[in-house]
Amino acid sequence: MGIFDKFKSHSKSKGKDMSDAAEQEINERTGGKYADKVDDAQQRAEGAMGMDRDRSDRPDRPDQP
Repeated sequence: MGIFDKFKSHSKSKGKDMSDAAEQEINERTGGKYADKVDDAQQRAEGAMGMDRDRSDRPDRPDQP
C-alpha cells in the first residue's frame, strides 16, 4: 500500500466520522423528528463522494433498502 492509498483510506475514514457527527448533531437539535430524512441525505451525500458503506457497520441504524 502506497502513501496515497493510506491517505485516501484515512480521508474516507475521517469523512465518515464527520458525516456521523453531523447526523448526530442534526438529530439532537431536531429531537430526532427527521432522523429518517437525515439518514437518507447522509447516505446520498456519502455516495456522491464515493464513501458508500454497508449500514451494518452502524449498529444504531438498521440496513436501508
